[in-house]
Amino acid sequence: MTTLIPFLGAGRRRFDSLTPQEILALAISSEEEDGTIYALYASRLREQYPASAAVFDAMAAEENDHRRRLIDLYRARYGDLILPIRREHVADFYQRKPVWLVENLSLERIREEARAMEQQARTFYIAAASRSTDAEVRRLLGDLAEAEAQHEEGAARLTEDLTHREEGAEEEAHAKRQFVLTWVQPGLAGLMDGSVSTLAPIFATAFATQNPGTTFLVGLSASLGAGISMGFTEAAHDDGKLSGRGSPLKRGLASGVMTALGGLGHALPYLIPHFWTATAIALVVVFFELWAIVWIQNRYMETPIGRAMFQILLGGSLVLATGILIGGS
Repeated sequence: MTTLIPFLGAGRRRFDSLTPQEILALAISSEEEDGTIYALYASRLREQYPASAAVFDAMAAEENDHRRRLIDLYRARYGDLILPIRREHVADFYQRKPVWLVENLSLERIREEARAMEQQARTFYIAAASRSTDAEVRRLLGDLAEAEAQHEEGAARLTEDLTHREEGAEEEAHAKRQFVLTWVQPGLAGLMDGSVSTLAPIFATAFATQNPGTTFLVGLSASLGAGISMGFTEAAHDDGKLSGRGSPLKRGLASGVMTALGGLGHALPYLIPHFWTATAIALVVVFFELWAIVWIQNRYMETPIGRAMFQILLGGSLVLATGILIGGS
């Protein structure tokens, strides 16, 4: 029997070098880990997405059944002592993401991960079966490959099937609403603040000094300062538990980054040393920034396009004109 002693990457084996006993042991540990991941997915989704949680519960149960069948065959061939071989011991074997990342995955991302997991498991069983000369082992591995293929098809159909059922439609609506509350709403507020509120100081400085370098420094400081302020304000606003707005860290990150980007968009052109060229490009950037805000409001906040255009384009134009008039006076 070949000994497997990994140490910081050294001693990791290639899949082609594994013995039949080691392959069965690897399959057992892989099924055990996949079953645990599916159970964690179900636990993570149960409160908000019960229909999806039920599917992952069933998948976890079937992975456990696969594990029991593999253990029975292993004991019949090699005895009760199962070799402690896991995915990380095999250099060219597929890896799973750390299970603690489950807390940070969206519903759609979890479904994608499940499809990828089943595809990888099916590929493994096909490769393992092709290397086995034991008829019973080969049959079991082939059966498991077929079972994983059915799982893969089921995971691929999960999104489509759920969206055609009432509970699935509710889950999709909840996922969209949570995405808007956690990412879009604070990000949009930040983009509006960064894009609009920095117009006056940046363009006032530009027309007062007609110095691109000075204008850029004012724009940089205003944008980053506003980004830090908005980020901390949003993160400290509430913890998201009662409001249902999600993680304060995510909301603060979305708000802070978008605020800074909103201001930097029309500050960066002033890295160009020619004043009028930089100003012309900055004005074009402002136009696209304001239209981006209008599009996001219409797309995610369901604000009528006419109202969004009136609010953002008119408001932004007034702030811009104020900065130019003050700087040019």
